[in-house]
Amino acid sequence: MNRPLLFSTSLLLGAMLAPAGEVMNASRPIKREVRGDLTLEQAVEIALRQNPDLLKQLTEIERTRGLVIETRGKALPHLSVRANYDQQDRGLVEQFEGGGRNTGPVPEILVPAGPSPGPGEPAPTVDIVQLFSSSDTDSRTSPDKTWEVRFEVRQVIYSGGQVRAGLAIARFTEDSAYYQLRDVVDQVIAVTRVQFYNVLTNRALITVQEESVRLQEDLLKDQRNRFEAGTVPRFNVLRAEVELANTQPLLLRARNDYLIAQTELARTLGLNPGPGGKPTFNCVGQLGVTKRPFDVLEALELGKARRPFLKVQRQQIKIQAEQIKIALAGYKPRIDGSAGYLVRNSRLSDDISETVDGWFFGFTGSWDIFDGFETYGRVKQTRAALEAARINYSDAVLQVELEVQQAYANLITARETIRSQQKNVEQAKEALRLANERFGAGAGTQLEILDARVALTRAQTTELQARGDYNKALAEFDRATAIDTAYLESFRDPLEKLERKILGKRAASEAEPGLLTAPVSKPVTAKQRP
Repeated sequence: MNRPLLFSTSLLLGAMLAPAGEVMNASRPIKREVRGDLTLEQAVEIALRQNPDLLKQLTEIERTRGLVIETRGKALPHLSVRANYDQQDRGLVEQFEGGGRNTGPVPEILVPAGPSPGPGEPAPTVDIVQLFSSSDTDSRTSPDKTWEVRFEVRQVIYSGGQVRAGLAIARFTEDSAYYQLRDVVDQVIAVTRVQFYNVLTNRALITVQEESVRLQEDLLKDQRNRFEAGTVPRFNVLRAEVELANTQPLLLRARNDYLIAQTELARTLGLNPGPGGKPTFNCVGQLGVTKRPFDVLEALELGKARRPFLKVQRQQIKIQAEQIKIALAGYKPRIDGSAGYLVRNSRLSDDISETVDGWFFGFTGSWDIFDGFETYGRVKQTRAALEAARINYSDAVLQVELEVQQAYANLITARETIRSQQKNVEQAKEALRLANERFGAGAGTQLEILDARVALTRAQTTELQARGDYNKALAEFDRATAIDTAYLESFRDPLEKLERKILGKRAASEAEPGLLTAPVSKPVTAKQRP
């Protein structure tokens, strides 16, 4: 089954993945190092090309293709050529005389020949050995060397539906492998997005901590100048030094988190960690906030219709249903047909160069009338497996619903947090400005400035983390609803109409303005591409 897959997302426009065999055999350069700026679109493209989990799933598709070919072979004729040569000790060879086995004297048989004999004349006799023996051969032995060459075609004529069910299982297994590939693709895209936003968030937090350190350094410098001028006590200088020392570990931790986030992203993209363990790429992008035009009920329906994970479970139900047919075939007869051509040496001569040849055909049938309840046991097992597959599917539906609801709830929480913290950051900035002015005028204290600075850092950090959480929750929401990818298929999906209906609503609302698209405050803005 040769089917191309098309990944079409807002992140990776028009990226085509050829059939699995072509992907594995194509000459595609593998990037082990990326230098310079790296956008989210580029990161997803690299991940789709060389992520290890995705490459392993491609090999699984090749395996299922081999399974389909193997199963199909059971329904096709089998042509074979067989040859054998036998030789035995001459002591095992039996000797025949006069065309019969030499086992003792042959009795005479009285037969009438001509007119009846007169009185006292003997009746005429005929020797049966002479009657059936050849005139030029008095004895013969069986050959001690035999050979034959057989050309034979065998075909399953009837197997109780076993072959047909096996072919159906092979097709369902191959479809299941493609659905598993889709699931891996969705996971890789979601992980890439989450880790990319982790990098942006941690780098923005570095900017926040660097700003906090600079503010504390400026405060320490100001306190030292005031102490030298004799306007503040030594206590103010010591307090400023302690606060500066307290902010520096936070900066070191932010830088370490940033390095770890880069390393995790490099692992997902299949890139080398870089010299000294530091990746050579620089992620560029914004921690923007956009909405999805679905309510939770539509998201649940879309997730149940599109999730490849559920489609794999549905394929398992079909596979187990066909396994019952295979088990039931044990109650039915099996008929095989064969035909061919045979060439062998003559059994009537010691000369192995004398041959006989000819065609042959025949049928072989078998029917297990009673097999000790083996078939009954197999049928019972397969029916239990079918019921287990149905239970697994029901559980998988609940799992998908839980994932969609969790992602949706995380989106709402992060969105409301961003709304609250956007105003809080502006108020914290104003409070810090007023504290500095009050302290400069001699009406405020150093403690007021420190408190205002801590409040601003906390508000900026909370807003940044909320933006990062929102984008990560959005990536998980897109994975849970499977709206990150679109595929070109050569087979019909029973829920295709539902997918088109819900996705049509999404496409109609894509032109609407995004939610909370106001830029982040300058000190914490992620690095932009030049």
